[in-house]
Amino acid sequence: MMDFSLTDEHEMIVASVRRFVQEELYPLEDTIEKHPVISEEIKQQIQDAARSQGFYAANMPARLGGGGLDSLSLTLMDRELGRASYALQNLVARPNNILLACSKTQVEQYLIPTINGKRLECIALTEPDAGSDLRSMRTSAVKGDDGWRINGVKHFISRADIADFVILFARSGIEESGNKKDALITAFLVDKDSVGLSVQSGYSSLCHPAYRNFILDFNDCIVPEENVLGEVHRGFQVANEWLMSTRLQVAAMALGRAHRAFEESREWAANREQFGQPIGRFQGVSFQLADMYVELLVAELLTLQAAWKNDKGQMSLADASMAKLASTEMLGRVADRAVQIFGGMGIMRESPVARIWRDARVERIWDGTSEIQRHIISRDMLRALER
Repeated sequence: MMDFSLTDEHEMIVASVRRFVQEELYPLEDTIEKHPVISEEIKQQIQDAARSQGFYAANMPARLGGGGLDSLSLTLMDRELGRASYALQNLVARPNNILLACSKTQVEQYLIPTINGKRLECIALTEPDAGSDLRSMRTSAVKGDDGWRINGVKHFISRADIADFVILFARSGIEESGNKKDALITAFLVDKDSVGLSVQSGYSSLCHPAYRNFILDFNDCIVPEENVLGEVHRGFQVANEWLMSTRLQVAAMALGRAHRAFEESREWAANREQFGQPIGRFQGVSFQLADMYVELLVAELLTLQAAWKNDKGQMSLADASMAKLASTEMLGRVADRAVQIFGGMGIMRESPVARIWRDARVERIWDGTSEIQRHIISRDMLRALER
């Protein structure tokens, strides 16, 4: 028998995170729209509030000082955080789950301080010539007597301005199989003050303008052997585990934005009057609301199912991809209908609906484009039939 109900604990998480978003994040949205560079005061304010309410490092094991939430609870939390501006909700810091691959001295030097909020990391994966195709990355790691020598450029790196260290993925060798050559990738922990590493301002983004990105330039940057994260040449596997988790997170946040767009639209339709009656009584509006709601619930069920499977150790790459594909594509359609229902007010910068519509476009690109998700899903479907 299938039970789709949430436990009392899940309901409590949803209520507490939604209250946090409404009280701590919503009031700051207008401020960061006018001044996209978030002040240190605002950063500290949000992080202090997140810590006091137990939202900081909620994904990390309780035995290490984290919140110890399971995947379903984290997905519900991300759905509620997703209602707010991404630049703000991202400050409710969550150490990257890749750090659970830390071993030996790395645990005390990187993992524990990040869980405690004393250190902050950033991920360096994407390159100017290597986006979704990780095997084509050019940043190289060459083993020498003094450690690994890193050369290359990473871009679209968030939090690089405030991070203490970088989780870097670099090409560490070549694997030959017949006529095919594949890059071997290794993950490294690189302190940001390392010689040979420089941080430069990135691009001005149309979506989430207050969520800044940076460029990392590695020029003969030496990383000691003990800073290899996981196993040498096994970074691709580490990255895939992270991508499964982050795609589920993106799906959940897209649900949160879609919920907000739908709720704003429903309230507008119920109270905005034209031709002597609320516009929600016109089928041209009410049918759009019905479609928004159905699509939203379908994507939500798929995402919650993926989280449930993840808790059972059964979530596949295809499950995470289906959740991201369904939720982010749905968000684009829901946001577009919301703008249409609001009419002229739907494209005013002061409107949350306008911001959701503007920001929705990137969700189908980052953490793997919709086309990449479709490739993963179709490959999984066809694999069982291949001879």
